[in-house]
Amino acid sequence: MKKTGLFILIIALLMFVVACSNDADAPDMSLEEENPVVEDTTDIEDRIVQVAALNGPTGMGMVKLMEENENDKTLLKYEFTLMSSPDDLVGKIINKEVDIAAVPSNLAMVLYNKTEADIQLAAINTLGVSYILENGDSIQSIEDLKGKTINVSGKGAIPDFALQYILDKNGLEIDKDVMVDFKLQHADLAAAMVEGDVEIALLPQPHVTTAMMRNEDIRIALDMTDEWKKVNSDNSELVMGVIIVQREFAENNKEMLDIFLEEYRQSVVFVNEEIDEAAQLIEKYGILPNAAIAKRAIPYSNIVYIDAQEGKESLNELYEILYNFEPKSIGGKLGDEEFYYKK
Repeated sequence: MKKTGLFILIIALLMFVVACSNDADAPDMSLEEENPVVEDTTDIEDRIVQVAALNGPTGMGMVKLMEENENDKTLLKYEFTLMSSPDDLVGKIINKEVDIAAVPSNLAMVLYNKTEADIQLAAINTLGVSYILENGDSIQSIEDLKGKTINVSGKGAIPDFALQYILDKNGLEIDKDVMVDFKLQHADLAAAMVEGDVEIALLPQPHVTTAMMRNEDIRIALDMTDEWKKVNSDNSELVMGVIIVQREFAENNKEMLDIFLEEYRQSVVFVNEEIDEAAQLIEKYGILPNAAIAKRAIPYSNIVYIDAQEGKESLNELYEILYNFEPKSIGGKLGDEEFYYKK
């Protein structure tokens, strides 16, 4: 009996060793093949990642991640803060109240300079969202703007400088060949277009969609993203929104940051491919007023995911152009390689 018991014990031990060996060889299926591999999340499972985003296109790509976080389907635990204005985010980022934030691309550089490199740019999340709208059908090219007045919302913002740059590259001089009026802000300018009080306007999404839904005579005459590409290098993109991260968080929690970036990337893919469901989520989380606007705005909002290293050529080109127009628009100086996060 003792020998039999010993034999059973040995067999049990061998089966345990084989089982452990098989488990060790099993692939990690928690994410797709290209996702970061998480061998042990015990050190991060209780850490809540603070993420901030803006209402509008800059935050639209995040909605699937927000929904999955709410349903406990994410690898990490997130707490999301949504705000209406970039200015509202600045204090929270400087005070390190958020780990990760989606912000306008020029604000990322402003914060980098203001905090003495305490933040890094992790990814591009939004390309050009501005369009020249017309009540009519006379504008087919930039050259057709000669002798006309363009109403622009947001003096000193990226769309303003991008317009000036594009006009200059096409041989048109502001206040001589083309007049620019900055009196109205986004919502008021969109309303003026709807009422027919304004013929030509440069507006961002979702105000473009809102105006077009309310007045069928309004059309997109020119896509600023396309016009930007025409006057810049082949690979240049008009970058409007980015993901930034606290440098301290990136250095101390690299695995967590890479997981977030992959989960965010998947959310962006979902928003662009499952527009109907994404539109419902965008309304649910208050990023746009309603799903109908969101559904029409998504295809024109250029929501993307581009790693910092892949997108830095476009960003450097943009920052140099902004600096040449107004150094203060990017915080007074250009960044360096440390500005861009490396996975």
